[in-house]
Amino acid sequence: MINRDTLRSVFLSFKSPCLCGLVSVRGFKNIKQKLLVSLLVSAQLLSVSIEPAFASSRIKDLVDFEGIRENQLVGYGLVVGLNGTGDSLNNSPFTKQSLQALLERLGVNTRESDLRTANVAAVMVTGNLPPFSTQGTRMDITVSAIGDSKSLQGGTLLVTPLLAADGNTYAVGQGPVAVAGFKAEGDAASVTRGVPTVGRISNGAIIEREVKYALKDRRTMRLALRNPDLTTAKRIAAAINTYTSEKTAHAVDPATVRLDVPYSYRGDIIGLLTDIEQLRIKPDQQAKVIIDENTGIIVMGKDVKISTVAIAQGNLTVSIAETPVVSQPNELAPESAETVVVPRTAVGVTDDKEKKLAILQSGVTLRELVDGLNALGIGPRDMIAILQAIKSAGALQAEIEVL
Repeated sequence: MINRDTLRSVFLSFKSPCLCGLVSVRGFKNIKQKLLVSLLVSAQLLSVSIEPAFASSRIKDLVDFEGIRENQLVGYGLVVGLNGTGDSLNNSPFTKQSLQALLERLGVNTRESDLRTANVAAVMVTGNLPPFSTQGTRMDITVSAIGDSKSLQGGTLLVTPLLAADGNTYAVGQGPVAVAGFKAEGDAASVTRGVPTVGRISNGAIIEREVKYALKDRRTMRLALRNPDLTTAKRIAAAINTYTSEKTAHAVDPATVRLDVPYSYRGDIIGLLTDIEQLRIKPDQQAKVIIDENTGIIVMGKDVKISTVAIAQGNLTVSIAETPVVSQPNELAPESAETVVVPRTAVGVTDDKEKKLAILQSGVTLRELVDGLNALGIGPRDMIAILQAIKSAGALQAEIEVL
């Protein structure tokens, strides 16, 4: 039999998941003892491997690595070949000026001529330069009309330089514009489907300049949390340190974790980041209630709690109905008699007396909170006002964010 001290030492070694693999059965001479300890180790390893699978997320889905990011580009260009749906001459003078400047660069003098720009539209071209893009590769761009063009369908974007915030050209766009929406109109009616003044060119820009960033030479990296939280940052640092068996990660603030590249990964930071981003942790989040008053949408986190509070929601309805009556003179009335419209107004007040005071107990869960509010028979609009009133009373342990 295994004595108590032996079992105690085995179970104490299970407190750290990283020590489970270090437990050995070579110290036990009896075959039954070896079998029992092996089963205990296997059970503990199974529980450790299964537990993080629930409500856990990869670090890859929680953070952004420093330097691995897109860069926004913008440019001004012309779309030609439209079927009379381009910019008008009076409302979009910049289209005429741009067209004249373009033709002059091509050797065509149009200063004294009367240009018609119905087949041309001035547009803004936008796109995101992918990280570590090389010269000659392509990227998608979006084309948006800035004048009074009715549709970009069937148009072709002319050569358009795309600039970054530093003023340098990083890509050049050109090609036929693909528009999902359309517009058709006649003399008395028109129909519009989607947005015909915005289009997209897949692989429509060629990258001409690269953004230099020596990732492999980095000795330290910063991991930026997409949802800043102190607990989540601490858990990410702990998971990385457990994996590397070194004190390499430190939570600097709720939004940043600093990573010192271990000596064994010097020159192979890509391998380090690949291994780290697959680690799983359980992210924490602040109790929050999101309210969109325009649409009446309410989103609550699972950690929203309330203290004991009583809620009453009244339903007072005031109705006003106008039923005017026309009084016409009969045939025996004098000639001076006129037809008179006599106003008649009916005012009614309805008070729903069946609404009762409801009590929500302290520490209720999100499901119980929603069920309690739904039991009052209120809609999203009234629920928004009730949640704000509960917050003002200090009974809602959550942050309310109004969009």
